[in-house]
Amino acid sequence: MRQLRGVVVWIGLGVCCWAAPAAADDPATLPLIECRLEHPLHLTSIPARCGTLRVPLDPEHPREGSVDLKVAVVPALNRRSAAAPLFLLAGGPGQSAMQVYVALSSAFARINRNHAIVLLDQRGTGHSSLQSCEYPEDWQEPADPIPALRKATSDCVAKLGQRVRFYTTSVAVRDLNDMRMALGYDQIDLYGGSYGTRVAELFMRRYPAHVHAVILDGVTYPQQAIGAETPQDGERALNLIVARCMQTPDCAATYPQLPNELSALLQKFGPQKATVTIDDPNSGLPLDIEFNRRILNAALRLLSYSSTQASLLPALIHEAAHGKLRPLAAQSVMNMRQISDQLANGMQYSVICSEDEPFFAGNIDRAAMAKTYQGTDMVDALREICALWPRGPVDADLHAPLHSDIPTLLLSGEADPVTPPLDAERAAEGLTRHRHLILKGEGHGQLSTGCVPILAADFLDNAAPDKLDAGCLERHTPEPFFLSMTGPSP
Repeated sequence: MRQLRGVVVWIGLGVCCWAAPAAADDPATLPLIECRLEHPLHLTSIPARCGTLRVPLDPEHPREGSVDLKVAVVPALNRRSAAAPLFLLAGGPGQSAMQVYVALSSAFARINRNHAIVLLDQRGTGHSSLQSCEYPEDWQEPADPIPALRKATSDCVAKLGQRVRFYTTSVAVRDLNDMRMALGYDQIDLYGGSYGTRVAELFMRRYPAHVHAVILDGVTYPQQAIGAETPQDGERALNLIVARCMQTPDCAATYPQLPNELSALLQKFGPQKATVTIDDPNSGLPLDIEFNRRILNAALRLLSYSSTQASLLPALIHEAAHGKLRPLAAQSVMNMRQISDQLANGMQYSVICSEDEPFFAGNIDRAAMAKTYQGTDMVDALREICALWPRGPVDADLHAPLHSDIPTLLLSGEADPVTPPLDAERAAEGLTRHRHLILKGEGHGQLSTGCVPILAADFLDNAAPDKLDAGCLERHTPEPFFLSMTGPSP
């Protein structure tokens, strides 16, 4: 968790060009024009049709301001297909659907054969009235970061104004249905990743007749207060990564003291600090970093998100335990910057301060949290932020158990540091037609992993979770561990 800049994260990159805003007086005729979705490094350029839908800022008082929602539709390759379009619901909270798609478009390629992909930037993200502010970077924090956090939050609220309170999930789900109608779709499919699973679950609750099938990836369960269990989940994931190394002959032979080295690092960089000079990941110029507990914790947490990044952890921990802190520090800085660039923190705080933090009191075991490597930093920071942040509309049943017969595929990584498989099991308790797939050794977000793109497309084409042949997952193995800083064994 970034104590100042972010609290819940996933992945994504991208930008898009837009049509001029269109009035929504006739919701059945939303104008779309040809456009392209561009990767910021110009690695990908995807043809699409783009448009803008104007909706009320406050649905209960539609004359008091509006929000322009940006949408891109990637047509199905099979132009004769009558399959339901797939709406991509991004994570965070605070990610842009367009950014996620551009980064992961290859994972959706099989689905896109028969299904149009609809990319609606949720209000407050991407190009839909972005709600975001600058917070100090962690390595620039003073010894006591709380006063700086309070000032940055007060400045952010002053910049965004009280209208920021209308960027919650409950309002966004209304937007999603308005966009469905504006595009002329009767039934739709939903893919929700991480926080996007909450959006999908609420849409399933509100508009079940208009949902054909749902994929939930990195699943939150409706009763969950996001963040209340994150430190314990992160501890579990890190322990699984270390255990997997010790159970892998070449990794165990290369790093036989890995558990002890990790423990020593965590003990040292509680009270101690060290100044480290790295090459700035953006400019390449020398950057002085105060390597402390927050920097170490951020590196461990963010590198746990996928088996690809986790494959670096044993080597980085081993190097750091022997005094070579630069590689771990550089990874921490690079990952934190990428995350902060991808998340609209104003929208994120509106969601969490309205929907989650108010429920922490009855859900947090501070003693258990304090025993984890992340400790109570995140919930303490959120308490300070949410004391100043305006709270917005939340449906009374947002956190009620969900009961649905909509065909649903749930995807989990065995070593997910934020939404472990148990969360998906809790979400599935009220789903009468579901399938839960768990990928061995994997982290957060599975759509681009192994044979999952094929399984996801087959599921959406047939909407029969009980008939889905997932035998390919039995052959799946996570990324091998690096045995040196140059890579894994051949």
